[in-house]
Amino acid sequence: MEQVVITGTGLISPLGNDVDTFWRRLVGGESGISPIVSFDAARHKVRIAGAVRDFDPQAVIGSKEARRMDRFCHFALAAAEQAVREAELQLDRIDRERMGVYVGSGIGGIQTLMQQADLSAERGPSRVSPTLVPMMIPNMAAALISIRYGALGPSLAPVTACSIGNTAIGEAFHAIRSGRADVILAGGAEAALTDIALASFANATALSARNDEPQRASRPFDANRDGFVIAEGAGILVLESRAHAMRRGAGILGEVIGYGASSDAYHMVATPPDGDGAARAMRLALTEAGLSPDELDVISAHATSTVVGDRSETAAIKRVLGGEAYRIPITANKSMTGHMLGASGAVEAIALLRSLREQCIPPTVNLDTPDPACDLDYVPNEARKAGLRYGMSNSFGFGGHNSAIVLKASEA
Repeated sequence: MEQVVITGTGLISPLGNDVDTFWRRLVGGESGISPIVSFDAARHKVRIAGAVRDFDPQAVIGSKEARRMDRFCHFALAAAEQAVREAELQLDRIDRERMGVYVGSGIGGIQTLMQQADLSAERGPSRVSPTLVPMMIPNMAAALISIRYGALGPSLAPVTACSIGNTAIGEAFHAIRSGRADVILAGGAEAALTDIALASFANATALSARNDEPQRASRPFDANRDGFVIAEGAGILVLESRAHAMRRGAGILGEVIGYGASSDAYHMVATPPDGDGAARAMRLALTEAGLSPDELDVISAHATSTVVGDRSETAAIKRVLGGEAYRIPITANKSMTGHMLGASGAVEAIALLRSLREQCIPPTVNLDTPDPACDLDYVPNEARKAGLRYGMSNSFGFGGHNSAIVLKASEA
């Protein structure tokens, strides 16, 4: 089996549009959540979000091409460009038939869909763009990245809701590990910050309604949490076989050593209180990594800031790790970024990778009054230096999709 390493990373997020800015603000405990300004949210119960700011797709893609893409594809292409640049991939020197793209989106081009639906209602069906369908379908981020870099190998657009980032990384890891590819760009992208998505999540009482204090709205594991904060962004990682990376002299940022996936088979949106499905994914990832609970150094939690979800994940961690659960520090990036849906897992994987490199754990902010049912070490409110070699990242999605990955610090 091939060893699988990470050689490049890129992201677009509410905390910044490059990895260094994102990391600095994440470790600093800054929040990227603010009042919505991209559309008039005055009629909504919820009027806050984790929006991407100061992002110009034309600078990355060009004005003509940018007009033919939805915002989630803009994010994906921008993040991919950063990752390819950091990996120093020389496309003319690699076998592009063994280069793949595994990038998904939970909701796809919903902004384009709603714009065209409004146009059809106002001016008639003859005004609907012939490019609507290719702009909105969720596989288009993967397709456009493949086209941009001439990646002729396997292409996959996993749709496992908020588990997408980990699903993409994990499946890419297995493809490279088994020798089916040399290089895969993996991750997720989401741009669902729209009038209708906001209304649906809010009417489901899934969102925090702390409109007057947006930066304190996302508060995983806190007794006073009242829901997640919708956000947008993208994260892309370049995965390679170690042999391929060494042949071309690439810098190695870290290693993927385990992946586990499972289904709750329980409910469309609710998480089982005992965390059984999540626990099975975590256990599978640790087993593939060859790690025992006492060897794990840090966990990046899914931790959306919902009452049931955070308790369920805490229960899952205890089921898998037993007494070690109380020793291992746990960080919740969504306390600062909000919930980027299908992009979250990939962005959080990048954060975990940076944690392992910097030997530093970002805080879980707004954890002022711990929920008695959430009694583990969540690194409250201040970043923490620690000796880190192995980390696990959890991602769970509507429909009961669970995935976990295990990363190892680079030894180079």
